[in-house]
Amino acid sequence: MTDPAAAFEHDPVMRDEVVATFAEVPAGVVLDATLGGSGHSLAILDSRPDLSILGIDRDPDALAAAEARLAPYGDRAMTYRARFDQLGEAMEAHDVTELSGALFDLGVSSHQLDVAERGFSYRNDGPLDMRMDSDATWSADDIVNGYDQAHLASVIQRYGDERFARRIAAAIVAARPIETTTQLAAVVTAAIPAPARRTGGHPAKRTFQAIRIEVNGELDALPEALDAAIDALAPGGRLAVLAYHSGEDRIVKDRIRQAETGGCECPPDLPCVCGAVKTVRIVRAPKRPAAAEQERNRRAASARYRVAEKTGQVA
Repeated sequence: MTDPAAAFEHDPVMRDEVVATFAEVPAGVVLDATLGGSGHSLAILDSRPDLSILGIDRDPDALAAAEARLAPYGDRAMTYRARFDQLGEAMEAHDVTELSGALFDLGVSSHQLDVAERGFSYRNDGPLDMRMDSDATWSADDIVNGYDQAHLASVIQRYGDERFARRIAAAIVAARPIETTTQLAAVVTAAIPAPARRTGGHPAKRTFQAIRIEVNGELDALPEALDAAIDALAPGGRLAVLAYHSGEDRIVKDRIRQAETGGCECPPDLPCVCGAVKTVRIVRAPKRPAAAEQERNRRAASARYRVAEKTGQVA
């Protein structure tokens, strides 16, 4: 029988920085809201025997691999199949009332990109799928072959920061039906002017990213998930987020700022009189992976890291 954990071997982005982030949190449970192959969770468990992990993921393959890897840690490692905005259900299922930390490593996993059948990769030939939850009914095929041209262009521009979104959408509609990832990648590449193809990596990268985000509703779920994680933190607990796309990072920055200010709209040079309650402080941490890590791990190159700590009296 194939070892499920073996397929999820990967190099967790900013692993040492993540471990350092949770080095000073109170003893208790750290939520890994995007468990994946459990690389970050393993590092956290190894770093502190007084911390446990509650890992959630909607990908059943990832969850099986993580459970196999985490088995040696016994009851210090808990798992639950869910999207990260369902963290409250996961906590309730495991009788967890508050968190010492919460980690979100956003985006697509290396395994999902490497397995052609999952349909995430513009390099490997596979079906137009891109579902993180294999039980979901909505797939990339519904978007690529179903959205009208204007809607498709909007998705590609909004979630891919793609300046040629309109040209790409028109080319996709003209080429329908598109059945495979390599077909889609070829259509996108041909739609982009030749000079622009020579910089910024694979020409289809942004379009594939945008379609993946749309399929899985990633940005729709993120604000609620971040707010819920902050609410669940114990005083001194920390929220840490790795984002790989400007849209993700804007949401992370906004929700942390909202918690840091309590929504205060008073002039900054005057005392607050609006009753805003500030719940976190921003923790200084490296915002980008070190150059050596970016060189070693291609996925790390676009990462942005933000950390906030829950305020209040620490017991």
